[in-house]
This record gives sequence, C-alpha cells and structure tokens, in this order.
Amino acid sequence: MTALDRDTAHPGYWPSAWPVECGGNRRQKSATGRLDAATRAASVTTVRNGRWNVMAIEREPGQWYVGGTIAAFTGPPPFGWVQRIDPDTLEPLATSPDLPCGEHVWCGAILAHADGSILSVNGSFLHRLDPDDLSVLAERRLPVDRSHNGLLALADGTLITKDLRLEGQGGTTITRLAPGTLELVGEPLVLPEGSMGRIAGDLGDDGAEHVYVPGTEHLWRLVVDGDRLLVDDWRPRYRTTWTAGVTGGQHGLAWDACLSDGACWVMDCGDIDSVRAIHTTEPNGRWDQVPDLSWRRPAPWPGPQRLLRIDLDDPTDVREVAPFGTPGGGIIAPPVHVPNPVAGSKGIAVAWDSVNGGLAGIDDATMEPLWHLEVRPSMQPVVFPESGEVVINDFTDEGIDDLIVVDVATGNILDRVATGSRIANGMFLSAGGHRDVWYCTTLTLSHVTWS
Repeated sequence: MTALDRDTAHPGYWPSAWPVECGGNRRQKSATGRLDAATRAASVTTVRNGRWNVMAIEREPGQWYVGGTIAAFTGPPPFGWVQRIDPDTLEPLATSPDLPCGEHVWCGAILAHADGSILSVNGSFLHRLDPDDLSVLAERRLPVDRSHNGLLALADGTLITKDLRLEGQGGTTITRLAPGTLELVGEPLVLPEGSMGRIAGDLGDDGAEHVYVPGTEHLWRLVVDGDRLLVDDWRPRYRTTWTAGVTGGQHGLAWDACLSDGACWVMDCGDIDSVRAIHTTEPNGRWDQVPDLSWRRPAPWPGPQRLLRIDLDDPTDVREVAPFGTPGGGIIAPPVHVPNPVAGSKGIAVAWDSVNGGLAGIDDATMEPLWHLEVRPSMQPVVFPESGEVVINDFTDEGIDDLIVVDVATGNILDRVATGSRIANGMFLSAGGHRDVWYCTTLTLSHVTWS
C-alpha cells in the first residue's frame, strides 16, 4: 500500500483516528473497521444547540471536540467556538470563549495538533486552544480579511490555511503558520486564481509533501520546500470560464479534492447562488437584510454535475463523467473515492447532485456509472472500506435530513436513520471508531451508533 492509498498516521496531528476534517489531509473520509449497518440497530442521540455545527474531531480515545460558528447573518456580530463534548449525552464539558472571526460568517475548521493543542480557524482568525478548558493560548488575525476555509497540519507541525475567493475576486492567499506562536512561516503565497474549495495534502513515502488547491480554472499543486511553498508544474485545467453564449461558463467551481489511488477526484458546480451571495458581501455572510440562502435554488449555469479524475503523475490525463445528465447540477461538498471497497472488487468513486438529487457509484477505471439512487445528499460522507459502506445524508422531500448507509459495490441502501434535523448543508460526518458516526449541521448535532 502506497502513501496515497489510505490516509494514515500523520506526524502533524495528535495520534488519533480522526484528528482533522475528513480524517486526514488526503480527504479520503476513510474509517477503520465497519458498521455492518444492515444487521445492527442504530441508536441516535441528538441535541439542538442553536449553533452552526461544522465538524467533530477526536484527540484522545473518546475525547471529542465540535467546532463551528454562529450563523449570525444579521444582527449581533458572529463568532467562532469550540466545545469538548460528552460522547454519550452530547453536552459540552468545556466551551471556548467567543472566538473573533472578523465578523465573517462561514464554516471554519478545527484540528488536534501533535503538540496537544486544539487549533481553530474561523473567518479571518486562527486560535490555539488548551485541550482541557479550551482557553485561548494564542490568537492570530490572518493576513487577508476574508473567510478562510480548511486548516491542515504539515509534517513539520506547521499549519496551512487559505482564504476563499470566487471567480473574479483575485488570487487566493495561502498562509503558513507556526503551531505554537501562530507566527507566519515565510511570506503568504498568492495564487493567480481564486479558490473556493478546501486544501488537501499528501505526504509521500519519500518524505515529499504537497498541497492541492482547487482554483477557479485549474487544480494547483504546491511543493513544501523547507519554509517555502513552491508552485509545482502539475496544473491541470478542469474548467473553462467562458463558453460561447453562456455567461460564466457551462459549469461552476470545484469544492475540495479527494486524493486516492493515484488520482485527484473533484466535483465542480459548487458556487451555487447561496455561496456566491455569502462571499460577495463584506464581511462575508453579513447583511442588514438576509437574502434567500437556500441551496435548493436553481443553479446559475446550464451544465450537469460532473465528477473529474485527474492523474497525479500526468496532469493532462483528465477524465470526466456527468453521471446524472440533468442540466443545472450543483453541490456543496466534494466527492469520495473508495479503492477496492470489498476484497477483489473494483475501485468506486461516489458522486451526487444536491440541487437536482441523485447519488451514483462510478467505476474508477472506466468512469462508467455502476448504480444510481434517487436520494438528495449534500454533506461530506464517511466511508468504511473494510465493509464497503458509505454513510451520507439524504434530505427528503418532507424536509427531514436522514442518514443513509449505502453498499458501495451495489448501491443498495443498508439502513436509513432519522436525525430529526430539518436543515441540511455541506458539513462533515466523522467516524467515531466504535461503529458510530458524528453528524454536524446548522442548529443540530447527532451521534449515531450501530449495535
């Protein structure tokens, strides 16, 4: 198994199975073990805490943290927050102070660092927190006064994040910081394009480390060279900004990448109207009168939702499929790839269309759809390769957000679990390590266990 086959222990993080969003820098969302959801009963604990719950991470075994923001699109200033949560009751055992965010409203990120502290990026601020009482150990206003999305640790422990910019908003700034003091490491790097999706990274067996940034037209790869970040010549184009007769092109921008089995997997069509509205106002996501922010509005482009596979060795090898074919596709979360979900089977990528509905499994070699489900996912899934199970949400026609467990090889729904949430968004599922999954969305936090 090469380093790019599975997210494994990474020296930048506390030794935990889920210390960072998506479980690791390659964003494979891959968990050890299995659910066996078809033969077990699911139990659900849910709290409605009135917060925008973004993600859950684990530090020590059973020591879970939830981070997010306050969805204050109008009124009193918003702020970021982190809580240490009792995994049985979901009640907070410790809560951070209100964390300044530059008044930007957007989903930030948290991680459990190798030095033991908890790091939180929210809006235009980065905070280092004590893991026990979540008091602030260090605070840094980031160089760019915009929302930042995604926070990863590199092998040397330094932190890397980026601001979020849509098409026509200038180049995205990549910022690297020291984990203890949060001082800048080198000069921030400004790419020639904006970037909406979160960064991904890989650490090869040879020690070479790369960072992947989805731009407005290209996927960009950065090389970690000591204290420097260098732009690599791997720069595949996934999107053109202009198509005759179509304003803004046929397709929208890419969210995050999933690095798996020697390829970079992305879905485009992500800058739907609500995302554009949030990131074209200043501060981001703040108004005197809040516009319609529903992700169910028609997409602002004519093209169908696409899944793209880009070879990590050959940037000219770009393959794509539109598994649903419905005009005006749109998403608010990235895809996932499962290499050989069951022993002896083929690798399968999983893609969806949130705006129009549909979930599909795609053969990773031929890029041909293998199965299709009439469900409406929107969030970051979790995969259990050992059992070939993927967990994702389905926002039903009744306006209830369920979790479904799908057999990756066949597309059969193995279980459906009601969370009770009436709000679906593109937030993160996290694997708990004991046949359990954490579910985060606006106003609601759930913990689901199969026993």
